Amino acid sequence: MTLDVSTEGPQRMLGKDGKTEFVIREATYRDLNDVIAINRKVLPENYPNWFFVEHLEQFPKAFIVAEVGGRVVGYVMSRVEYGWSNVSKGKAVRKGHIVSVGVLPEARRLGIATAMMLRAMKALKIYYGASEVYLEVRVSNTPAISLYEKLGYRVVGRIPRYYSDGEDAFLMACPL
Repeated sequence: MTLDVSTEGPQRMLGKDGKTEFVIREATYRDLNDVIAINRKVLPENYPNWFFVEHLEQFPKAFIVAEVGGRVVGYVMSRVEYGWSNVSKGKAVRKGHIVSVGVLPEARRLGIATAMMLRAMKALKIYYGASEVYLEVRVSNTPAISLYEKLGYRVVGRIPRYYSDGEDAFLMACPL
C-alpha cells in the first residue's frame, strides 16, 4: 500500500469516490465522545470510557481519527506492547497492537480506514519503536480481513471463541 500519510498534523485526503474530502489526524480529548459513540454503533465489542482515555494518554500519536465535514467518522486506537513476535518466531519484540478500528457506515469505502491504519502503523514504528504490528479480527469479517491483507498483514493464528458471542478471531500480523 503506497498511500503517502504523514505522522504530523492534520492531513487532508480525497476519498476513493473522487469527491469526498476527509482529514486524518491524532485524536484529542474532545474527540473521545464521538469515538466512543462510533465504537458503540459499529462494533459489538465495546470498551469502558476509561479504556479510550488510557490509550489516548499513553499512545496519542497512534490514536487516529478521521473527519468528514468537521465530523468525526472513524478512529483507530492502538497501543504498544513488549512480547513474543508474531512475525519472527522465538524473538522478543516491541510490537504495536491495533486495538480497535471503527468507521461509520456512511463513510465507508472511501479509503478512510486504510489512511488511518497507515498513519497509526507509521506512528507505532516512528514514535514508539514497534518493529511489527498485530490485531485480532472476526473470522467472518471478510471486508476487514481484505483491508488488512492489502496493508501487508497475514493470518498468523486463530484464537478460538475470542469474542463474547463465541466467534473465533484471526490473529493477523505485519512487519513494520
